[in-house]
Amino acid sequence: MFKKNYLIYAAIAIACGAAGVWASLKTARPAAPAAAGAATQGAAAAGPVAALYQQKLKDGKGVEQALAQWQGKPLLVNFWATWCAPCVEEMPELSALQGEQAGKAWQIIGIGIDSPANIAEFAEKHKIAYPVYVGGMSGTDLSRQLGNAHGGLPFTVLIGADGQVKKTYLGRLKFDQLRADLASM
Repeated sequence: MFKKNYLIYAAIAIACGAAGVWASLKTARPAAPAAAGAATQGAAAAGPVAALYQQKLKDGKGVEQALAQWQGKPLLVNFWATWCAPCVEEMPELSALQGEQAGKAWQIIGIGIDSPANIAEFAEKHKIAYPVYVGGMSGTDLSRQLGNAHGGLPFTVLIGADGQVKKTYLGRLKFDQLRADLASM
C-alpha cells in the first residue's frame, strides 16, 4: 500500500516538475489578444473576475472569507498546490514582495488547489505574508476561467482595480518582470 502511494506521489511530482520546466520556458502572455477591441477585452475579463469575487473560500485556518473584500483593489492571484515544487519555491519571494509592498494599493492572495487539511498544515509550517485560501479542485475551474487553458500550476493572474485581467503568468514567476508589470499599474 505504501509503495503504491509512493509511486503515485512520485508520478505527480515528476509531472508537476515537467510542467514547471515547460511553463518556465514560456513568457507571460496578455490575457486577451492585442487585436481585440477594448470593449471585447472588458467583457471577457469582467465575467471571470466577477466569478472570482463571488467566491467564498476558507482560509488556512478554516474560516470562510469572501473574496469580494478585494474588489476595487489591484490584485495578484496565485493558484498553487502544496505538491507543486515550483509553486512552493516561489512562495517566499511572493511573501517578500507582499512585504515590500506594505501600504501600497495592491494585494497578493493565494488559492490552493489542494485539500483543506494539506493547505492548513502547509500554512501552519510556512510563514506566508499574504492570505491563502482553499480552492480545492474547483479552484482549477476558476483558474481556467481566468485564462489557465491547460490547468498548469503555478498560475498567477494580475487584476487591475478596474476588475480587468491585466496579465497572466503560467509557471514559476520571473520576479523582475512581475515587479515591472506591477510598477506599470
